Amino acid sequence: MGLISGVLTLPLAPVRGVVWVADQLAQAADRELHDPSVIRARLAALNHEFEAGHLGEEAFEREEEQLLDLLYES
Repeated sequence: MGLISGVLTLPLAPVRGVVWVADQLAQAADRELHDPSVIRARLAALNHEFEAGHLGEEAFEREEEQLLDLLYES
């Protein structure tokens, strides 16, 4: 980057920093969302909640289907 372009784009530096942070957060969320070990842990917690009676059968099946779809995608 040349001196002139560096000086002209200096006011945009905070925006570039915010965009970078947002990109890093999105990547971390995507990794966590598709991590098979996290999905399996969520399935185990869901089963525990259902067996304890804290969750109805319809809600359990809906959540389980979503988690299994995520697991098969990864």
